[in-house]
Amino acid sequence: MILFDLKCAGGHVFEAWFKSSGSYDEQRAGGLIACPVCSDTDIGKAVMAPNVAAKGNRGEAPSPAAIKAAIAAIASAQAEAIKDSQWVGTAFADTARAMHSGEKPVTAIHGQATRAEAKALVEEGVPVAPLLVPVVPPDALN
Repeated sequence: MILFDLKCAGGHVFEAWFKSSGSYDEQRAGGLIACPVCSDTDIGKAVMAPNVAAKGNRGEAPSPAAIKAAIAAIASAQAEAIKDSQWVGTAFADTARAMHSGEKPVTAIHGQATRAEAKALVEEGVPVAPLLVPVVPPDALN
């Protein structure tokens, strides 16, 4: 397993694990890697800090299998949490704001928002939270 710092065209930097460098290249070429913030698929490698080994008196790093299991558990919990939620896509900020102001009935929703939109919602007191695992829009599923 190999960890890369990735960066989307929007400037968001995030980490992702891959089986190999070739696996990263294949997934990138196939448009299978998406930014968890803005869902952009124009992804490249970001500048990475060197991986300096920890001192010998520290605990062992988790195995790739343990990391994979933790990510799978997070993805499963997130899927369960949003299963009864409505996908509103890029209308997320407007819809959340309308529910907060009483213009629309309050229901569970999830969708896409820019960093600026999310920040504005938080500043306005609209209760929002980021999803930890990228969500594929329902209209993009096979």
